[in-house]
Amino acid sequence: MENPRPEKVAVVEEVRARLESSGAAVLTEYRGLNVAATAELRRALRAAGGEYKIYKNTLVRFAARDLGLEIDDLLTGPTAIAFVDGDPVAVAKALRDFAKTNPALVIKGGLLGDKALDEAAVKALADVEPREVLLAKLAGAMAAPMVQFAGLLEALPRNFAYGLKALIDQGGAPGAPADAPTVAEAPAEAPAPEAEAADETPAAEDSAPADTTETDQAEESAATEQES
Repeated sequence: MENPRPEKVAVVEEVRARLESSGAAVLTEYRGLNVAATAELRRALRAAGGEYKIYKNTLVRFAARDLGLEIDDLLTGPTAIAFVDGDPVAVAKALRDFAKTNPALVIKGGLLGDKALDEAAVKALADVEPREVLLAKLAGAMAAPMVQFAGLLEALPRNFAYGLKALIDQGGAPGAPADAPTVAEAPAEAPAPEAEAADETPAAEDSAPADTTETDQAEESAATEQES
């Protein structure tokens, strides 16, 4: 701008600041909207986290060029910008819903960050589910495996108890009932061989003196025969 008036410079600075601070912006043509309809649209956008402002295309073009934004093709006809301070999806939905009952509102395109969007992209953005719904679905998707895992952990002790009980009933685990407890009876029969051995030992000792007496008598008889 050559020798711009201060008020124009102020508007360019305002537009540039809003484009820099906003997460998104939607450019619309508002030709045919009366004052009441425009006020209604502003209220709807404010509730969705946006602000609706009307600027001259020339001033918006200067601000966009200073920021390196390529939106010149959107700056035709009377232009109003919906600056998004909240959820871009909510603002896009508010514009779409308002346009259904007010055909005079035409969505041209917009910006998401520094990326330019055409009309189709803005309408596709309006079809995206709200952030809260997406977060709820994500939380539900993450919680489902945890619930299944918790159910599995709860079932493990129960299944183990059932399996252990079945094993005990079949006599295959400690504590199982046994029909013939032969192991417990074995120690009672074991001392019998030791008792027999103990009874036989004195008999062997008793026979020893008898053998010695017969040997002494034989030796005495032999000595008597030699003397005679």
